[in-house]
Amino acid sequence: MIDGKVVIVTGGASGLGRETAVQMAELGASVVVSDLGSEPHGEGANEEPLRDVVDEITEDGGEATASFGDITDYEYVGSLVEETVAAYGRIDGAVNYAGFLRDDMLFNMDPEDWSAVTDVHLTGHFNLIHHLGSHWRQRSNSEGLETQRSFVSVSSASSRGSPAQLNYSAAKAGVLGLTRTAARELHQYNVRVNAMMPAAITRMLDANVPDDVLERLPRDELGPEKVVALPIVLLSDDATDVTGWTFAIGGDTVFTVTDPELDRSLTTERGWSPSALAAEFDDLLEGAPRSKTEPGGLLNEIVE
Repeated sequence: MIDGKVVIVTGGASGLGRETAVQMAELGASVVVSDLGSEPHGEGANEEPLRDVVDEITEDGGEATASFGDITDYEYVGSLVEETVAAYGRIDGAVNYAGFLRDDMLFNMDPEDWSAVTDVHLTGHFNLIHHLGSHWRQRSNSEGLETQRSFVSVSSASSRGSPAQLNYSAAKAGVLGLTRTAARELHQYNVRVNAMMPAAITRMLDANVPDDVLERLPRDELGPEKVVALPIVLLSDDATDVTGWTFAIGGDTVFTVTDPELDRSLTTERGWSPSALAAEFDDLLEGAPRSKTEPGGLLNEIVE
């Protein structure tokens, strides 16, 4: 499936990233594990968890390399790509889990927390797809080199809107726009780009979700190991014609997720004045809920 492939896994020292890196190595991939080792709210840096996962992989007979760095650092990500090519000769794919949470209601949110979260989740994706896309485009016409490359971006059901997560929700919604655009731009170079919305109980969730909420979640059904089949398939040759999609996965269920699309409509031959549109506005929303503020999310759907 992915035997012999060279894959970068960012945020690979813990949670979903760690589980993905370990399982990919077990399936024969050479894995470059990138992480800064920050706390669940983004504080500090610690190389030890990164070394631990690479040691675990290599001690079990797998192939892995550690890359200690910050996904928000444009120059670091460029060097990550260059050093991976220098070590392995090519890059077949990447999955970008790197991120953290700093939740707060919008009226309490500090601008620094807004910037930090959008930077790691959205700018981090840009940095990686920019450097990888540039590299893959350059190599696309070279004979004897890899002909299929895959990038898996990581969004969230919070992209649909999640209270106290204005920064995270906005960033993860941005990741979906980035994914769809990158898929269109890179398709001609045999690069496929897909997004996933994982639902799993990880260190980041444990550190940010109230205990009473965590207690209601079926922890045994929402482990990271339940999620990683999706990115592995998307990075494999079994998905060589799949690009531009968004998938969600959690527990024992995988979903396809629709893109934003036009739905209801009203048409006039005279152009819309404010008064004319106001008179017809109820017709536009007929049968639909007037307020779209109900709590939701993939975890809720799985639990229910």
